[in-house]
Amino acid sequence: MSGVTLKGALIEFMPTNLPVPVPNVIVFQYNPETMTHTWTQPEAAPPSSTATGGAEASNPLAVKGNPGETFSFTIAMDANDEIANNGPGAPIAELSGIYSRLAALEMLLYPASAGQSGLLGTVSAGIASALGGQASGATSAVPQSVMPVALFIWGAERIVPVRVTGLTITEKLYDSTLNPTHAEAQLSLRVLTPAELNSAKTDNDVLAGLATTAYNYTFSVRQALALANLVNAAESLIGMIPH
Repeated sequence: MSGVTLKGALIEFMPTNLPVPVPNVIVFQYNPETMTHTWTQPEAAPPSSTATGGAEASNPLAVKGNPGETFSFTIAMDANDEIANNGPGAPIAELSGIYSRLAALEMLLYPASAGQSGLLGTVSAGIASALGGQASGATSAVPQSVMPVALFIWGAERIVPVRVTGLTITEKLYDSTLNPTHAEAQLSLRVLTPAELNSAKTDNDVLAGLATTAYNYTFSVRQALALANLVNAAESLIGMIPH
């Protein structure tokens, strides 16, 4: 891997009628220079009930669930560099600048109806509606909207399921037809916990299982690295103890 720079990415797995979900991969053209990784303490555990129906004081150190975890960073996109490098996205960049990549990020904030999650599901639902609405015999119901879940990939040791909670796009340059050719996107991501993913399981068990596996994998890597740090901690402790 010497001389090769890994790129960060967001991957939304979109359910379809195929046996496996289709990934919508948003690879960062340039990795952000800085990234803020924020943690918040877990929610305190509620008081437990006594046999008589009263409330029993809970352990002040008891918590419910895992700590909150968020990422925030800014990524840059440039169509001219894509065209100059003659990469696979060059024809699209010549036609629409970076708007396709911006649109892919924007769609991560749009909810989709249950059973039609993801970009492909949203598009297919819109086409079906335009061609005549519901199928014959279908009953009308209030749709349940769900937010997309994506995997945030930052190297081989950090792959976590996230929800995009904030997106601010600053367009800086345009081509002759006003397609954006250079922009910066400020992203805020919240890491989803296994408890949230488990409660979200409906007809999307494959996707929820994949997201849970990614969370558990990154957690196990974090545990292993923390254990490796014990060696340095022991040496530091010995140096702090007076002889």
